[in-house]
Amino acid sequence: MDLNTLYRTVIMDNYKNPKNKGLVKSDKYHFVHLNNPSCGDDMNVELYIENGIVKEIHHDGKGCSICCSSASVMSDVLTGKTVEEAKAIILDFYGLVMGNLPEDEDRLGEAIAYMGVKDFPARIKCATLSWKAIEKAIEEVEASGK
Repeated sequence: MDLNTLYRTVIMDNYKNPKNKGLVKSDKYHFVHLNNPSCGDDMNVELYIENGIVKEIHHDGKGCSICCSSASVMSDVLTGKTVEEAKAIILDFYGLVMGNLPEDEDRLGEAIAYMGVKDFPARIKCATLSWKAIEKAIEEVEASGK
């Protein structure tokens, strides 16, 4: 199996069997909603940080397979990381979909499957929507001092 086939399999598996899908709607979570009106993707994320560690991420939304699967992968890759690690991984992911391989590919986990998105510029917003939402959630939590 070549890498492109493997990556397509990762993307479709996370689309059909998403991890951490479904919102909890509890006061302990920070909620962010973002959408991409140009293609119809719509994403909600919930973030729970405790003692500087990303304890839980949940997502729910609608959109293309790239958008929805990326939310699944994002929630899995970032959970358990420190806030600083999560922010660095988010930046690595943005670089990856723009065509820049990060120094530490392993840190991206299954998110490496989105490296081919660079060949489809219109899909970059699809792949990054949930990542932008969680980045915003982290920034808002940090600004609130919680």
